[in-house]
Amino acid sequence: MVDTAARGAPADPSVDEPHRSLWVFGYGSLVWSPAFAYQEKHAGVIRGYSRRFWQGSTDHRGVPSAPGRVVTLVARHSALCWGTAYRVASDDRATVLANLDHRERGGFVRDRVAVRLGDQQVEALVYIATESNPNYLGPASDAEIADQIRTAHGPSGSNLEYALRLATSLREMGADDDHVFAIAALLEAG
Repeated sequence: MVDTAARGAPADPSVDEPHRSLWVFGYGSLVWSPAFAYQEKHAGVIRGYSRRFWQGSTDHRGVPSAPGRVVTLVARHSALCWGTAYRVASDDRATVLANLDHRERGGFVRDRVAVRLGDQQVEALVYIATESNPNYLGPASDAEIADQIRTAHGPSGSNLEYALRLATSLREMGADDDHVFAIAALLEAG
């Protein structure tokens, strides 16, 4: 895991100010399984990104010899991506960040995004896997992605469960995601 500040981006005030609460935006398994303490949880949307099953998972939903596919964010000018925003108390931030850095170690970097929560906007920490990481798989056809997801399994469980739980969680929040729903439809069809 690399912080964007290490790549020359401005320091993330949500990380550098330990006395403040921290917002974390989840768009993959964090949508339904944050596994950290939080004070608030809200459905939220970010602009300028699309969610794609383009990141290989060799440590959670697959193994090095048979990677799974998990979602990452891809910059798209007019796109919207729904997810879940969590507000973490200042007392919990160091523990939460350490746990997230470990959880997202398989090629994800820290970044920050503006998240719309109804009539409010917050700046949140987000983990994004870029194409420069060794686990990045990139685009493939929906059928190829579904075939890989269908058979992959890792220490955190089946890749199939991950994809279907993500689709269910997005539907429950009223979100629209053509990519995730297309993959889920192929998986559900067998």
